[in-house]
Amino acid sequence: MDEIKADLVVVGAGSGGLSVASGAAQLGLRVVLFEAGEMGGDCLNYGCVPSKALIAAAHAARPPLGLGIGATATVNFPAVMAHVRAAMAAIAPHDSQEHFEKIGVRVVRQHASFAGPRVVEGEDIRVRARKIVLATGSRPKIPDVAGLAETPYFTNETIFDLTSCPQRLLIIGGGPIGMELGQAFRRLGAEVAIVQRTQPLPREGRDVVEVVMRQFARDGVEVLAGTQILSAHRGSRGLALRIKTGERTRDIEGSHLLVATGRSPNIEALNLEAGGVAYDRRGVRTDRSLRSISNGAVYAVGDVAGRDAFTHAAGAHASLVIRRALFAMPVNADNLVVPRVTYTDPEVASVGLSEGRARRRYGDRVRTVVARFDDNDRAVTEADQRGFGKLIATRGGKLLGVTIVGRAAGDLIQPWVLAMSASVPLRAMAAQVAPYPTRGEINKRLAGLWFAPSLFSSRTRALVRALKRLA
Repeated sequence: MDEIKADLVVVGAGSGGLSVASGAAQLGLRVVLFEAGEMGGDCLNYGCVPSKALIAAAHAARPPLGLGIGATATVNFPAVMAHVRAAMAAIAPHDSQEHFEKIGVRVVRQHASFAGPRVVEGEDIRVRARKIVLATGSRPKIPDVAGLAETPYFTNETIFDLTSCPQRLLIIGGGPIGMELGQAFRRLGAEVAIVQRTQPLPREGRDVVEVVMRQFARDGVEVLAGTQILSAHRGSRGLALRIKTGERTRDIEGSHLLVATGRSPNIEALNLEAGGVAYDRRGVRTDRSLRSISNGAVYAVGDVAGRDAFTHAAGAHASLVIRRALFAMPVNADNLVVPRVTYTDPEVASVGLSEGRARRRYGDRVRTVVARFDDNDRAVTEADQRGFGKLIATRGGKLLGVTIVGRAAGDLIQPWVLAMSASVPLRAMAAQVAPYPTRGEINKRLAGLWFAPSLFSSRTRALVRALKRLA
């Protein structure tokens, strides 16, 4: 076995791991990167990139929204999947082994595990490192459903291998993955039924979910909320789920099944005990600097760090780890302002606290304002006035969170991410000059609505009358 020394070992070539490896190598450190699977990790190969490429095709297949255009799209499913693969291929070179070797990273395409607190080994190589960064990501969580193991099913890691559109797709899970892919496949021609034990998109408020559900109803997506899955088995159309809603038990049948019930951290094969690395069901247990609470030489980023499971969070983690592990700078991952977006149509984007969580934490000190796209001129011209923006703050004006549901919500939320990250006051958000007509005007309107009660109060009107007399 080849034994070498390195300044840094990175385990996992997803978004977080690649960012750490790239930054460290370009700073002149000796970096070894272990990856047994596909370079680029889940995001490039099974998640963000293929799903958004599929959603883009599904959006193109969507009937016009009352603009006087009557054309009906024809879906060529093999061509759609070719588009998905082309998008992945276009982005892949940025994450390739060749690219990282060019910048000085030694890439080892083997599984890695701990052989000691500072030692990581693969099949034929052992590396002793000053620092170790775990970036092994997560995998689909499979629920404990009777008969599911004997029933063919897809996850987000296999669904993009389809070469023909499912006739009827059953989806277990009404979170972001299940809802995004369910709507996309419906618009591409499949019948779709989504089974969710609780409310769909459970992290969002009911008013937000209602906007999305109205569109799902128009699209013909069947969403069975408040429904328990009792078992899975073969059926006349291919497979079936036995479900229970309230007191009613029945079978629903489909040709294909997608399981989208959350994620589990990839930690089992790491032999964390040998490295003295503490962990739990969420992943590696870390402090606010993303360092292992039990081994100061080990850091974790991305999904395996047990925090926000988003690609952009993994990238932010990588930046923090480079600053902390390489430059000994103080960092605090708990203070990161991390937005989330669900790419349904309409999109749902949030940053900070939801209204429900804010009220549980701050009680009657919470105040909200809502601006609807009904009052946005750009939305009117596009005949797409679905949704609203909601600002959540304390009565003293401390911004707690913002949620936007509507077209391009993921883009519209970004000024609020900056506002919360940099403590930009609401007064500055209200004073900005927004180009007209744009959907972005809703952000200025939200901030303006916050000040409306005081601006147009009886006290302010009395002041204006007094100034008028003096003038």
